[in-house]
Amino acid sequence: MRRAREFSPFLREAAASLSGLVDQFLEKGSTAAIDAALVASAPTVDAELRRRRLGVALAVALGDLAGELGFEEATRYLSDFADVAIERSLATALTERVPDAEVRGITVLALGKLGSRELNYSSDVDLLLLFDPEAMPRRERDDPSEAAVRVGRRMIELLQKRTADGYVERVDLRLRPSPEVTPIVLPINAAISHYESSALPWERAAFIRARVCAGDRPLGEHFLKSIQPFVWRRSLDFGVIEEVREISARIRDHFAQGAKLGPGYDLKRGRGGIREVEFFAQIQQMIHGGRDLSVRASATLDALDALQAAGRISEEDASALSEAYVLLRTIEHRAQMVDDAQTHLLPLDGEALDNVAKLHGLSTGEELIELLQPHVDRAEQLFNSLAPDREGRLSNDGDILIDELRSLGFNEPEMPLRRVMDWRSGRARSLRSPAARTAFEAMLPALLREIASGQTRTALSTAWPISSTGYRAGSIFTGFSKPVRSLRGISRWFWPMLRHWPTCWRDGRTCSMA
Repeated sequence: MRRAREFSPFLREAAASLSGLVDQFLEKGSTAAIDAALVASAPTVDAELRRRRLGVALAVALGDLAGELGFEEATRYLSDFADVAIERSLATALTERVPDAEVRGITVLALGKLGSRELNYSSDVDLLLLFDPEAMPRRERDDPSEAAVRVGRRMIELLQKRTADGYVERVDLRLRPSPEVTPIVLPINAAISHYESSALPWERAAFIRARVCAGDRPLGEHFLKSIQPFVWRRSLDFGVIEEVREISARIRDHFAQGAKLGPGYDLKRGRGGIREVEFFAQIQQMIHGGRDLSVRASATLDALDALQAAGRISEEDASALSEAYVLLRTIEHRAQMVDDAQTHLLPLDGEALDNVAKLHGLSTGEELIELLQPHVDRAEQLFNSLAPDREGRLSNDGDILIDELRSLGFNEPEMPLRRVMDWRSGRARSLRSPAARTAFEAMLPALLREIASGQTRTALSTAWPISSTGYRAGSIFTGFSKPVRSLRGISRWFWPMLRHWPTCWRDGRTCSMA
C-alpha cells in the first residue's frame, strides 16, 4: 500500500476515491476486494462499468504489488473483467436499438492478449466483430450491415469513451481484414471467405490466440472452426518461418530507437522484449500445431510449456523464455500503473525510471536495468536463432528508407518510397508468397540503384503493374532474383522484361528472356 501511494499517482487517487475497497483489501485480501469491485453500482451502464473497472484495476494492482497475486492471476482477473464489460456493452448497444432483443447473430472475438487472457493493466483490447445478416435483431427498415455497424459503434463508445468516471477498455479493431476499407462489423461469410482465400500469413499468428469473448457464442465458434485449416495446417509449414521473422524484422527496424535495453527501452517491441518471446512460441506453434494438437495453447506461458512437453524446444530454453516473459510483463505493468498510461517504454528520464523501479520494490533505475539485462539478453539470443539476416536489405521504416533511397541516387525519393511501400503492403498478389517476397527484397537494392542511375526512367512505373497484376507475375521475382542482384544482371535480364512486359501482359503472351 505504501509503494502504491508513494510511487503511483493513479493508484493514490484511486485509493482515495475508493477507500472502502482499500479497507476490504487490508482486512480480507485482494480476492475480496476484487469481488467487491465487481458489484459496484451506478445509475447508468457506462458509469457502472467505469466504476467497476477502476475498482478492479486498484484491487488487482494492490494484490500484485503485495505479492498476493501472481502474474497469471492478475492478468486473468483483468481479462475476465474485460470479457464481462464487452458482453454488457454489446447487449446494451443491441437492446437500445431493438428493446428486449436476444443477443444473437453478432459475435465478438478476442485476439491478442485478451484472446489469451493475458491482458495488461492499461492497453488495448484487440477485437474482431462479426454478424449474421439473417440472424441479428434489427429494426424492420434497417439495412443489416448498417445496423450491425451502428451496434458496433455504440458498443465501442460504451467501452472507450472518456467520461468523468474514466473509461472501461481501449478498443482496437485493426486486426480485421483490410481495416482501412472494411466496416467495423463484418458479415461472417465474407470473413470466412477472406481467411480461406486471401489472408496473409501473419494473420495465422493472430488467430492462435483467438477466442469468442462476447455475443453469439455458437456463431463465433462456427467461424473459428471454419478457419481452422487456415490457422493450423497439417503439413509442416517451414515456409511460414520467413513470414513471421520478416514481421519481427520490420518491428525491430521501426522501433530501433527503443531496441536496446536502457532508459527508453521498449519492453514490448525491443530486442529480447515481450513480442520476441511471443513470436518465438508462435513460430513453433505454426510449424508443428497442424499435426500436434498439444501445442495449440493460446497463452504464451502455456504455449512454452506445451512446446517443451512435446519436445519441440528444450526445457532450458522454455524456462529462460518463461522467466523473461513474466519479468518483462511485470515491469511493463509497473510502468503502466504509474499513471494508468498506455505505455510499453521504460522512462527516459532518470527520476521517472527510478520511480518505476521503486514501485517494483527496487532502489534505483540502474538496479532495474541490471535485473532485466540477463533475461533480455537470453531472449534476444534465442530469437536471433530465428530472426532473418537483413544485411544488404532495405529498411522497412519509412524514415530510414527515404535516406537509403537518397544514398542509392534518388534526388527526389518520395515517389520511389511510395512504390516500395506499395509493393510491401501485401496488396499485390504477385508478392504474396514467401518465395516471391524474399527474392524481391534481395533484388530490390540493386534494382532501385539501377533505376536511380537514369538508364531506365520509366522502369519504376513499369515495375508497378508487373508486381500488381497477378500470380503469373510473381514468378519473375523468384526466377530472376539471383542474376539481377548485380547491376550487370539487371541490364542483361530485367530491363528487356520491363520494356516489353506491358505489351506481353496485354496480349496474353509469355515473354522470353532467352
